[in-house]
Amino acid sequence: MIWRGATALAGAALGLAAPLAGSDWRERLALSGPEVAPGGIWLHAASVGELTSARVLAEALAPGFPLTVTTNSLTGRDLARRLGHACGLAPLDVPQAVGRFLDRVRPSVLVTVENELWPNRSAMAATRGVAQVVVGARISARSAARWGRLPGLIGPMLGRIDALSAQDAASEARLLALGLRPEALTPRLNLKLLGPARIAPGADAPDRRRTVLAASTHEGEDAAMLDAWLAARQVAPDLRLILAPRHPERGDAVAALIAARRLDFARRSQGGGPEAPLLLADTLGEMALWYRAAGICVTGGSFADHGGHTPWEPAAWRCAILHGPHVANQADAYADLDAVGGALACNAAGLPRLLTELLRDPDRQRRMGEAARALLLARAGNPATLIARIGTLARARACGSG
Repeated sequence: MIWRGATALAGAALGLAAPLAGSDWRERLALSGPEVAPGGIWLHAASVGELTSARVLAEALAPGFPLTVTTNSLTGRDLARRLGHACGLAPLDVPQAVGRFLDRVRPSVLVTVENELWPNRSAMAATRGVAQVVVGARISARSAARWGRLPGLIGPMLGRIDALSAQDAASEARLLALGLRPEALTPRLNLKLLGPARIAPGADAPDRRRTVLAASTHEGEDAAMLDAWLAARQVAPDLRLILAPRHPERGDAVAALIAARRLDFARRSQGGGPEAPLLLADTLGEMALWYRAAGICVTGGSFADHGGHTPWEPAAWRCAILHGPHVANQADAYADLDAVGGALACNAAGLPRLLTELLRDPDRQRRMGEAARALLLARAGNPATLIARIGTLARARACGSG
């Protein structure tokens, strides 16, 4: 009641100021926004990252139902437009704005990505018979403790949820303790991994096991990659290296480094391809080509202290993954990949030895790639059950039977 009363007063004040507001603020007040067919699905994602991770769901739902996407950020709205969805900025959580938005869109289901729960939105959607679904939910112990001090807010919001997929078992347990109904739980999903999990790598090319990709390297790592490649070529003279800097604008500097070693090489920006013994991949948007070509991937940002880049894309392509010690940004992912034999850790000095071992043992290289991909698929989960549940809720509400 306190939240509803305070936000109602705020909404009234904002309404008085609306004639002076810009177009974006008018959209947040639901005085303008998308016009869509009623009875569809409202998908809300906070910003670009959340919308990108929910793209698989959006693509699966859009053919069967009118889909309206909202975000809190302008960049998120821009991405939704580029993806071709009806979209707008999400209404502020004041009763007037939420009511206007629901009047216009008249959704049958509200799908919320991760942790964007709002009291007025939740209560008013329920009053109008809108089913509520949360995908990729995650809550830390600290956040759960804070929400636990506000049971009058969190309990009713969680109790109205018809279906929820959490990212992990700990989040499930915390949400149940805060008021989520057990029957609302659906199989776990990690939305950020659904995209990589959809990649179908196909059969390996014959020379893939003799190709190494140094992916997303930073300054200070390129020389170590070249040294390791040259050392491994003493065992495998036909070993190829694809050197892909994280920032392609470093291409000239990396080219100068290679030229100083008197090495022949090709540049992708000048038409070179993975058949070259040494390729400088200094372009954007072509990483899938290099993952497909290479049986071994050395992940950059982990030998210089940049926290390590994601291992899931090379895992999707069934690469045997080698990484350095600096993986703080992806610590759990690398630890789990190491544990199942999908990845190996080393420092720059140990990289030539590992490359040589994998070149001498192609079966081990293959097993590492398969283990990495298997872990990715297990972690991502299968969205089919949740998509079917959303579709059932949408059809039921649209027919007035929910």
